Amino acid sequence: MTDRKAPALRILREAFVPKTRKAELQRRLARMKGQVEGVERMLAEDRPCLAILTQIAAAQEALRGVGRLMVRNYVERCAAAAIRAGRPEEVYDELLEVIFKLAR
Repeated sequence: MTDRKAPALRILREAFVPKTRKAELQRRLARMKGQVEGVERMLAEDRPCLAILTQIAAAQEALRGVGRLMVRNYVERCAAAAIRAGRPEEVYDELLEVIFKLAR
């Protein structure tokens, strides 16, 4: 890592998730946890494959929702702070990396 890149990354790591958004993320994660536990129960109860797959799809969508909310937080707080600090190129590189990770 170059010296030029270090300050932007430090700024990005110092940003945080505000309490209201953290509460929303925790609510979503709790809901998703319930859905995953539901899959476990359905397996134990020998429920039909289609019902289990539907529950899995719901859990996956819940996790995607958490990811979208975290990306929003990243853009609004972390990336914006680094851009204001004069390090836009590093932010763009990091943002693209995040987008490609989530798009897999």
